[in-house]
Amino acid sequence: MAYSSSIEWTDATWNPITGCSKISDGCKHCYAERLSKRLKAMGSQKYINGFEVTTHKEVLSEPLMWKKPRNVFVNSMSDTFHENISDEYILEMFKVMNNAAHHKFQVLTKRSSRLLDLNKRINWTNNIWLGVTVEDSNSLFRIKDLKKTGAIVKFISFEPLLDNLKKLNLDGIHWVIVGGESGAGARIMEKEWVDTIFHEAREKKIPFFFKQWGGVNKKKKGRLYNGQEYSEYPIF
Repeated sequence: MAYSSSIEWTDATWNPITGCSKISDGCKHCYAERLSKRLKAMGSQKYINGFEVTTHKEVLSEPLMWKKPRNVFVNSMSDTFHENISDEYILEMFKVMNNAAHHKFQVLTKRSSRLLDLNKRINWTNNIWLGVTVEDSNSLFRIKDLKKTGAIVKFISFEPLLDNLKKLNLDGIHWVIVGGESGAGARIMEKEWVDTIFHEAREKKIPFFFKQWGGVNKKKKGRLYNGQEYSEYPIF
């Protein structure tokens, strides 16, 4: 069964891993943690362990059964390169992505060091889009790590954007996503911070996707940036 997604920049989610642990400031108000606890309380078997890192081998082959091509966000409820997941399981996920070539898989991680450890063992077909999350100046190193990989399509998710990233180098990047934090306790994203990324992306002719301003009620603030929606995608 394909799981449709309300995430603006993807069509579906595929979660052969659920659960995670906090690694940086962007994790403070993790949406996946809140949702996992809610699903556990509702009696969902898949989330019986709540937000503990858990593998789900029974869904590994799901994308092979989806006939209609779609953009698939991989492990939206976890981190593909979490330290508690074996190398073998991670590589097995990537083999499924290689074999389901009619889909575009969007893999997003904060664990760029583990990513680099496995980089040479992964077959980076062009249907696998690899991204890192960068929320503040302390996480800029993830961009450098991303550039060292063999991924054909590289992207950055600046969400939740918590800082003005003035020393930004987007050379070799193919897609940029920007978004504010949402939900209870959401921290404010300043327009000036978005402007810095937008101008850099425009200078390098990189597709720009503005996801949301965020806030406790993200729908209220909406998706308009400079009076329009930006929903650009790379073409590969």
